[in-house]
Amino acid sequence: MDIRQITPDYAVSPQIDPADLPAIKAAGFTRVVNNRPDGEIPPSHQSAAMKAAAEAAGLDYVENPVVGGAITPDNVTAQGAALQGARVLAYCASGNRSSIVWALSQAGKRPTDELIALPARHGYNMEIWRDQIEALAARA
Repeated sequence: MDIRQITPDYAVSPQIDPADLPAIKAAGFTRVVNNRPDGEIPPSHQSAAMKAAAEAAGLDYVENPVVGGAITPDNVTAQGAALQGARVLAYCASGNRSSIVWALSQAGKRPTDELIALPARHGYNMEIWRDQIEALAARA
């Protein structure tokens, strides 16, 4: 498990294991967001198994599968909704998609430079999303 704190209430991680969920709860997270489509992973790590393990650990669980290169407005809306009232750990294969949908969901709520810089501390290149973040912010 490699938790990368983006803000005090939002972190991302590469793929987690069901056995990691009690430690995630102990670390103070209240919700887990799965940004990985089931087709990318074995059944032991697909959404149904992860949801059962998260709930058994006392965590809220949100499934928001994000296909690389095909992020949808629904993905962005769902990610933003999942942030409400929770300390969130979101995961995908590397943490990149979880960083992207977070930044897009926060457009207009935080400065664009911050949305790019916070994930960049962990090696996620958000600069390529600047125009889209700014366009979303202009509509917010």
